[in-house]
Amino acid sequence: MRTYKNESFDEERALYGQHDITVTECRIDGPADGESAFKECSEVHVEKTLLNLRYPFWHDTMLSISECDMTENCRAALWYSEGITIDRTRMHGIKALRECRDITITRSDILSPEFGWSNDNVTIRDSKAEGEYFMMRSSNIDFSNVDFSGKYSFQYIHNATFRNCTFDTKDAFWHARNVLVEDSTVKGEYLAWYSDCLTFRNCTIIGTQPLCYCRHLILENCRMVDTDLSFEKSDVNAVITSHIVSVKNPHRGMITAPSVGEIIRDDADAKAEIRLS
Repeated sequence: MRTYKNESFDEERALYGQHDITVTECRIDGPADGESAFKECSEVHVEKTLLNLRYPFWHDTMLSISECDMTENCRAALWYSEGITIDRTRMHGIKALRECRDITITRSDILSPEFGWSNDNVTIRDSKAEGEYFMMRSSNIDFSNVDFSGKYSFQYIHNATFRNCTFDTKDAFWHARNVLVEDSTVKGEYLAWYSDCLTFRNCTIIGTQPLCYCRHLILENCRMVDTDLSFEKSDVNAVITSHIVSVKNPHRGMITAPSVGEIIRDDADAKAEIRLS
């Protein structure tokens, strides 16, 4: 193993194609403004390092990053790579993770529009994230203890589990398939339209017009807050523990709640049963 310590790299493809290296307390930064510092590398360990240039980790395998700072200038940091672990790291460049696989992120801070597109096998734990179009078209996702804010998140994802999370997000989970959300709070407008096989268990759902045009939708022991025009055209089985502001034309299934402010039925095909508990 070769170790680089307290060095600066700013030239194009500075460490291109290297294998079995450790980079610690270094700077990927400088006047040469070069791109793609670690392109096509394998078995790379990067620690306590500033990454202030573009596209550092493309086509890499077996990559670990810990206690690093990816600045806003570190755009498109990880693309087309696999076998990635990231811990205690700031990821603040746009499009930070795309078309990668086998990724684990822990105790990190993500501020990245268009983060996480088209990835497979992604685990994120004990982290904070912010951005637009977060995790779009990714699969095999496992989140726990994640605090997220931003618009248009988790669209077109499939095979995902979220536990003990807090999401403040508009248009989340559109067209999502095979998703479980447990013990979490989801706040935002127009939640999960056009989803298929989406389950909320022990969750709080907040915001207008949630859960419309869904198929195979299940809610178990959930609270709903300020949720008007809910469940329009959805196939749903829901057990709600709180008041629902209004329900509009649920397609089929059963909705159980202690009270519903308004039930709107102006579609002859909306035949779901609404039962007051």
